[in-house]
Amino acid sequence: MKNISKQEAMSKAAAYCSVAEHCISEVTRKLSDWGAEAEAIPSIIQHLVEEKYIDEERYCRCFANEKLLSKWGRTKIAYALAAKNIPQDTISKCLSEQIDPQEYERMLSALLESKRKTIKARNAYELNQKLMRFAASRGFEPGIIYKCIRPDGHETQHP
Repeated sequence: MKNISKQEAMSKAAAYCSVAEHCISEVTRKLSDWGAEAEAIPSIIQHLVEEKYIDEERYCRCFANEKLLSKWGRTKIAYALAAKNIPQDTISKCLSEQIDPQEYERMLSALLESKRKTIKARNAYELNQKLMRFAASRGFEPGIIYKCIRPDGHETQHP
């Protein structure tokens, strides 16, 4: 691995952050991969944050929006952000601001309705269990899953 100067690393990192949103852990890993000196990385990161190339709240919002479009639940999004070393308070704030509860419930109901068509089950109980496991694997919370699946095996209807 070739070592690069602090100035070259800063320029490459700024260009990298200009193309798409990145969090501190991604940029730190990229700087290491490029061969930036370990002692220089914290000051490069600090500079990028000060110049608004890196903004963890902005990254969190973009990440959450992208994953909501992919039909991920709050839990799965929160775990993925935590794996990227985003502070828990930033994650909580972002998810509470980004996710409209009624839209979130409608999204889950639609997801369950489409999944229902592909599931083979002997009875309503088995069908509901399979739907609950599916929704949980997508990162939806048990309370909202239960709310969307009624005991008779049908999701609640939304206007």
